[in-house]
Amino acid sequence: MFANQTLDLDLHRLLDALLAEQRITAQAALEALARAKAQPTEHPLELIAGLGLADPCHPGQLLSLDTLCQWLAEQVGQPFLHIDPLQVDLAQVSGLVSAAFAQRHHILVVAADATGVTVACAQPYQRDWEADLCRSLGKPVHRVLASPAQIRQLAPTFFGLAHSVQGADQQQPARLGELEHLLELGAGLGQASADDAPIVHLVDWMLQYAIEQRASDIHLEPRREQGHLRLRIDGLLHSVYAFPAGVALAMVSRLKHLGRMDVAEKRRPQDGRLKSRLPGGLEVEMRLSTLPTPFGEKLVLRLFDARQQHETLQSLGLQGQLLEHWQALLKQRQGMVLVTGPTGSGKTSTLYASLRLLATPQVNLCSIEDPIERLEPAINQLQVQPALDLGFADGVRALLRQDPDVIMIGEIRDRETAQVAVQAALTGHLVLSTLHTNDACSAVTRLLELGVASYLVRATLLGVMAQRLVRTLCTLCRGASTLCYQCRGTGYHGRTGLFELLSVSHGLRERITADTDLAALRQQAQADGMRDLRNCGQERIGQGVTSLEEVLRVCG
Repeated sequence: MFANQTLDLDLHRLLDALLAEQRITAQAALEALARAKAQPTEHPLELIAGLGLADPCHPGQLLSLDTLCQWLAEQVGQPFLHIDPLQVDLAQVSGLVSAAFAQRHHILVVAADATGVTVACAQPYQRDWEADLCRSLGKPVHRVLASPAQIRQLAPTFFGLAHSVQGADQQQPARLGELEHLLELGAGLGQASADDAPIVHLVDWMLQYAIEQRASDIHLEPRREQGHLRLRIDGLLHSVYAFPAGVALAMVSRLKHLGRMDVAEKRRPQDGRLKSRLPGGLEVEMRLSTLPTPFGEKLVLRLFDARQQHETLQSLGLQGQLLEHWQALLKQRQGMVLVTGPTGSGKTSTLYASLRLLATPQVNLCSIEDPIERLEPAINQLQVQPALDLGFADGVRALLRQDPDVIMIGEIRDRETAQVAVQAALTGHLVLSTLHTNDACSAVTRLLELGVASYLVRATLLGVMAQRLVRTLCTLCRGASTLCYQCRGTGYHGRTGLFELLSVSHGLRERITADTDLAALRQQAQADGMRDLRNCGQERIGQGVTSLEEVLRVCG
């Protein structure tokens, strides 16, 4: 259908081929030609995609740039590749081709192994660069067709990263001066010069890249030879890059300084905070945590999108009667309400969303946290400070002198905190907190194990909600024969909660004794109508929200 007569794609031939297959109308072709006169340098496929045409082969979807690229790849007999940066070994490919060479020919090296080098290009008939590249690398070149927009957008990342890593590896980390608490990301990214500080660019790239990939956590892990960068996306860790060991340690030092941590102290764990702003204006708060290891400090950054401050209980996955029962518990004037689950199950998100629901001018909300994960304007937040002998128990005592209506305790960890929480609930306050237990009923036995008298548990405990997070099925992949690019071929995009709500009924209170039997508690809870996590998961499967495999992975 296409003759190899010109080096560049010809818009007229593309339109003729699409018209022949009835993928576009004659009117759309005329619009594309008119657009080409106004934007003569734009790639032909981008011109067509910019029209926002409906795709007759896929009802309800647009004729997107990726769809057009995939169509063209079939026409010219080249593999199509949607470039996923998480699947590219940046350390391996970024130094194979110079930035000038790649920019001149609009190509991007995306993979390399013993059999050759894979090069992405949006112009399938341009071949004048192939022979030069084969000679310089001493390997055959395997071509793939990729989106021109992706090649243009990712090239600065690939080459800017290589430049910064090389520069950082060759110089000693400079002494960092005073920097703003708000870190502006993306300024000058991909335009590094010899005068730029490589570590600054590396940290800038890492933070911006992690946010764009929807990461919830960034892990910088030192090893004997290399430092590894991993991102947690939708609950699972993905390896991204391997830095020279010295570069990774310099990045940790840079981030410690930005987080107002003691850069010289490397023997003790530390916590810090950092706020960054993307070029588009989106602000992201980060919680930093270091851990000494034999090869240097490991750093974990937890990312909190500013949009999370508007999360509701519904957006977290609570719905129907479960939501109504939880809201009813939150309306109580006094007592204790607990959220349980393992680390990373979304307990804190549920508590913050619950507090936002309670936040009115007539209510005094106070919290004691270790550390403060998100800054909430409507909550008077206090952070645990062990160095000042300010723990959870002392913090709650301090909050009780602040005339609170609702107290949120970040976590009940020990006997003293548990007893103070119970006393607060007994004296006319609504207390919200978290526990680490596998299910809702186990929270009762956990309180007893911490030394809380059974009669106090009976008198104060209003309800317990256990929860887990499961990945949600990608809406674009659902019902399709192939996996899409939005979810990087995993079939999942985003997460939602599974919930198990235990409302403490009269019958359940009678079973709370000094020698409470957990099995008896569960039996009573089921008799009272409690639906466990697996039942909630089964309901989500039936709604098409998640899969059986995902529920089994999370709930066991």
